[in-house]
Amino acid sequence: MSRTEANVETMRSKLNNDEDMKVLDWLTPVNYGLQQSDFINRRQPGTGQWLLESEEFQRWLKSDQQTLFCPGIPGAGKTILTSIVVEELSSRFSTDPGVGIAYLYCNFRQKHEQKAQDLLTSLLKQLSQERSTLPDSVKSLYDKHKKERTRPSLDEISRTLQSVVGTYTRVIIIVDALDECQVSDGCRKMFLSEISSLQTKTGANLFATSRFIPDITEEFNGRIKLEIRAHDNDVRQYLDGRILQSAQKLLETHREEIKTQITKVVDGM
Repeated sequence: MSRTEANVETMRSKLNNDEDMKVLDWLTPVNYGLQQSDFINRRQPGTGQWLLESEEFQRWLKSDQQTLFCPGIPGAGKTILTSIVVEELSSRFSTDPGVGIAYLYCNFRQKHEQKAQDLLTSLLKQLSQERSTLPDSVKSLYDKHKKERTRPSLDEISRTLQSVVGTYTRVIIIVDALDECQVSDGCRKMFLSEISSLQTKTGANLFATSRFIPDITEEFNGRIKLEIRAHDNDVRQYLDGRILQSAQKLLETHREEIKTQITKVVDGM
């Protein structure tokens, strides 16, 4: 291939990539990756291993079409543990293009962008952008609506999501804080219904956390369940880290004073 032909191919590749990004941003501008980075950076190294090593997590991980539901009281560390699960799975399957991982962090402060359709669209975007080329079903959805500047219906999003999930050998979906998912207009119930249907049709796995809300816990009756609590070892590791940080700050603040006082009493020794 000549240099000119190579340049044309490079330009064409860039144009295709730009077009793909345009389609993905059309689906939704929401990026949960930024939240994932923020949460995992707050983790004290070594914490959360009890969850990853638990019999429940390992059983869930080794089987398809399984749900692991992890309820917990406020402040138990559900969100940080969710970010640990996302990091663990992303690292474990980083070299396997057949495994798709998508995650959501529900937040009542963002309810305007977290209706059932928005959440499903975010899953669709994440799983689509992990493919080497943009799935045809996503391109078709975009082409259908771009001229009229309309938005796809919930049914269209669900069918396209199912199609994209089908391009993987395995898909894992992680959802944090279901209790903060919008309740009005049946949003949460609708979202859970769609995820359940997706599991049944594709064999996808689901990891979900929530506070102890009766109508949520009832949805997961008969599923693998593991309560999230602040384990003693995690608390100790967290405190070790905080104490060390405090000691370092104290040392930095009083470094010169300490050196001055020691120098005074050394007296040549």
